[in-house]
Amino acid sequence: MAATAKNGAIAPAQFPPPVDAVAEFVAAPEAGEDERIEVGVAIVGGGPGGLAAANRLLQLLAEDPELLEQLGEVPVAIVEKGKVCGAHNLSGSVMKPGPLKELFPDFDPKANPAVYTEVEDDAGVWLRNDKKSLTLKPTPPNFANKGNWVISISQLCRWMADQAEEAGAYVLTETAAQKLLVDGEQVVGIVTGDKGRGKEGEELGTFEPGMEVHAKATVLAEGNWGHLTGTAVKRFNLAEGKQPPTWEIGAKEVWKVKKPFGKVVHTFGWPASPRKKDAMAGGGWIYPMGEDQVSIGYVVPLHTPDATVSVHDLLQTFKSHPYVKDVLEGGERVAWGAKAIQAGGLLSQPKLTVPGAVIVGEGAGMVDMARLKGVHLAIAAGKIAGEQIYQQLKAGSNDFSGYERAIEDSLVGKTLREVQSNRGLLDSHGLTVGAALSGLDFVTKGKLPPGKPTLHLDKEVAVAVPDKPISDLYPQPDGKYYFDKLSSVFITGNATRDDAPNHIRIEKRVPRQVAEAWKWMCPAGVYEIEDDQPKEGYVDVTVNYTNCVQCGAITARGGRLTPPEGGDGPAYQVV
Repeated sequence: MAATAKNGAIAPAQFPPPVDAVAEFVAAPEAGEDERIEVGVAIVGGGPGGLAAANRLLQLLAEDPELLEQLGEVPVAIVEKGKVCGAHNLSGSVMKPGPLKELFPDFDPKANPAVYTEVEDDAGVWLRNDKKSLTLKPTPPNFANKGNWVISISQLCRWMADQAEEAGAYVLTETAAQKLLVDGEQVVGIVTGDKGRGKEGEELGTFEPGMEVHAKATVLAEGNWGHLTGTAVKRFNLAEGKQPPTWEIGAKEVWKVKKPFGKVVHTFGWPASPRKKDAMAGGGWIYPMGEDQVSIGYVVPLHTPDATVSVHDLLQTFKSHPYVKDVLEGGERVAWGAKAIQAGGLLSQPKLTVPGAVIVGEGAGMVDMARLKGVHLAIAAGKIAGEQIYQQLKAGSNDFSGYERAIEDSLVGKTLREVQSNRGLLDSHGLTVGAALSGLDFVTKGKLPPGKPTLHLDKEVAVAVPDKPISDLYPQPDGKYYFDKLSSVFITGNATRDDAPNHIRIEKRVPRQVAEAWKWMCPAGVYEIEDDQPKEGYVDVTVNYTNCVQCGAITARGGRLTPPEGGDGPAYQVV
């Protein structure tokens, strides 16, 4: 029987998913020379970190024809599960441009379709209730963004992939990295996922088996939920002595608007509860995307005890505030997406290297949650990874531990050290105290208050439907201004086959409280409680896995997302 708190709350962690990551997702090399793919460097993930690593490595190899020849016909391979690089990438996104300009000195933001606006004005806004707002003067320093760029991360990744391909990379899109290839105590590549299996795993007429991809170096740059990154952390015990990772989830819409909106705005307060016990230290944003578009979104932690917390519906509620309505009035929604966010930062960052492999980007907690930025850190880390791998391959070694030291001494390490306590302080207190303490932490660069907050796994937080749930605030969808989850998934271009195998692992019979938390949590409506299920006690959860936009939230909240067939999932264009 599940342990139940006094208010009837139950922790999802009591119902672990049927998965053994090390047993299922680690393999020893078996394929003969004619049955495997040999590459120099395998990069898992076509996001900003992986693509930065590929481009920097190829820049160095262009000046070293001898090493380039030694790496064979495919010196660099990028393995990306989306239809194209960028198809599964989503961010706000306001980016610090420095690392990108270092990697591409000739980058022209005015001529690149990924860059919409150079920020000229910014603001922090407190939404005091559902009607009132207060713009803070001056703008809080962590919300200062003048000189940064508003970008489309999906478009930026497409552009970076083009640069890598022109430089000699082999880009394997629609290809899932299913297993980590391990020989003894070193990573020697990956195994790609099968294609063309049916719902029960049977081979269809289009079946193609996965392949072993052998590499002298492997870069794990999978983004937030990191299927193979998580597997490597467990296999090599990389998180020893670290606090557990914590997660948040964001939902985003892009609107075509009638009037220009000229400033980057971050909000806090309503509709999230300000009370400590509700653990809802969330907030919203409004970013200009050129003259006639805006990005609007909302972020909330994934450890809220109220089972009805839904980031998608909180975003719809956020849009009902007069401050937001004034921006969107008369406009039209043109895009939507959702993604979980690694929020533990340096406190939960695992060891970044094992023999033969390095971890880059958000999968390694490289997100500045105080400033709400991670793209520039992923690019900076990818560049460092490319340089360190080049040096070690040149020396005939697969010991990449120098990458770890280089990260510590870089912009990435400096930033993460300064803000390592920031989000934990905000989450550990109510809005007023949490904002004050996290603000003090920010301006003193982590020196005050003393000590470090304690992080807890999101899935260990007990959940229940309270007497007055946050869902009472959610507006009814009208298909014009307020939208439901399924119509939102539709406009992502989600291409998952109806007869594809289920890639989501959960315990399907759980207490109603846990099922409700999963149902509300998911922005894509994947988890459903049928009408014939009891109102109390255990229920059967229906998994509509073809809706999945691979946000990763279920991995934080008690399940396990695994890679779907390559090419499945969303096809983000402008988010």
